[in-house]
This record gives sequence, structure tokens and C-alpha cells, in this order.
Amino acid sequence: MKLEEGAPVTLKRRARKINRILGETYPYAVAELDFRNAFELLVATVLSAQTTDVRVNLTTPALFERYPDARTLSEADEMELQEIIRPTGFYRAKANSLLSLSRRLVDDYDGEVPPSLEDLVTLPGVGRKTANVVLGNAFGVPGITVDTHFGRLARRFRWTASDDPVKVEMEVGVLFDRKDWTMLSHHVVFHGRRICHAKKPACGVCPVAALCPSYGEGETDPVKAAKLLKYELAPGREDLLDLMRAGRTRAELREAGHGLGG
Repeated sequence: MKLEEGAPVTLKRRARKINRILGETYPYAVAELDFRNAFELLVATVLSAQTTDVRVNLTTPALFERYPDARTLSEADEMELQEIIRPTGFYRAKANSLLSLSRRLVDDYDGEVPPSLEDLVTLPGVGRKTANVVLGNAFGVPGITVDTHFGRLARRFRWTASDDPVKVEMEVGVLFDRKDWTMLSHHVVFHGRRICHAKKPACGVCPVAALCPSYGEGETDPVKAAKLLKYELAPGREDLLDLMRAGRTRAELREAGHGLGG
């Protein structure tokens, strides 16, 4: 199932076929951070550094109830803010970033999140990854989000050999139409969290195994590989998929006890 060197499938064609199959496998792929507007997504993405989206989603309801916008957050007591976001880790540094970030939004953008990469990356605690998350999911501006999952899979798929996030973004970007960048990011990250894990990829149940140059790095036995599946909405959770297609939000499903955990 591993592609041989010189196989008559161009890199671009193979990459686009992989994305198409992943899109069919994860039709519900979305940003896994809960948010209602660009400000909430920006804050949640800053908090997601060095922790899981699940942990952030458990923390942000109380945070946004207390500080619903940039202006209220800019006036927050730092110690109180630290206590609210403590579960996300590195809470002192993150609190400092959020206070600086919100003050910049108030001072320079009238409290609104700017819809451009150039402006976003000037904000405290915001790099290209965070900016692309916000642009793609809050403003509909295509962007490739290179997190640890995306970078790992891009290298396994041989879309790039680089460990540098900016180089990965640029080298992968030329393989796809710009309009597909945001959903490509969701598809790849979903796959990395559920099947193509860092240490034990579940190759035996991978929907793109026949196209993957790295097939065989993980467990190839389908029965054993199936036991490695992780995260909510992994293949086999069609019950949750049906509910999401019916319009239920991730927050509603969690409140109903469906256990959308990592």
C-alpha cells in the first residue's frame, strides 16, 4: 500500500485526492474551539497553546461570561483572570498576553478584531497560526493553520520536509487552491487527532493508507489499529455526527452528556 518512488501520481494530484478523501471521512470537520465571534475565537486560540482544545472549551464559558468583549477584558484584574484560565496552563503568561492583546484591540481597533493577517500578527501573543485560525473561521478568509498535527501529517504525506511552520504553510499552500486552505487545515488536523497520531498512527484503519508514503509507520492490523482511535467524532461515532448534522452544537452535545473529550 506504500507508494513507490517514481509512482505515476504527481504530488499535487495525490495531495488533493488525500484532502478529498479526508473531507469525505470528516464531513463535520470544523474548528474545535467553541466560539461565537472573532473575539472569542482569538482569545480561545491564544489559550490553546500547550493545552488541548477540550481543556480550553471547558474554561472559556466562565471567562466570556465575566469578560464578554475586548473592553471588559482589557480592564480585568490580572490575578482574577489568572485564576479563571489557570486550567489551561501557563496561566500567568497567557493572562499577560490576553490583557495586552485586549488593550491593543481597544486602543487601535475600537475593540474589534482586525480581519487581516498583517494586523493580527502585530497583536501580543498572536502569530501566523493563530491569525490563520481566526481569519479562516471567523472571517472566511482562507488560511492554512500549521499546528503540530498539521506539520506532522504534511511531512508524513511528503507535502514538505520542513519543520518550520511558515515554510510548511507556503510549501503546502501551492499544492491546493486557495479557497480550500481552511477546510484542508480542518481535515488534516482532525485526521491527526483521531487516526494519524504522533507515536502510534492507526495505519490499519486509515482512509488514505493507499496514498500515504508513510504507511506502515504505525499499526497496520485493522483490528489492533481500531483500538488506537482517539477523540470525539472518530470513525464509529455516527450518533454524534447525525446530531451535528441536525444542527446540535458541540457545546449542546457536551451539556447533554455525550462526552466530547480527548
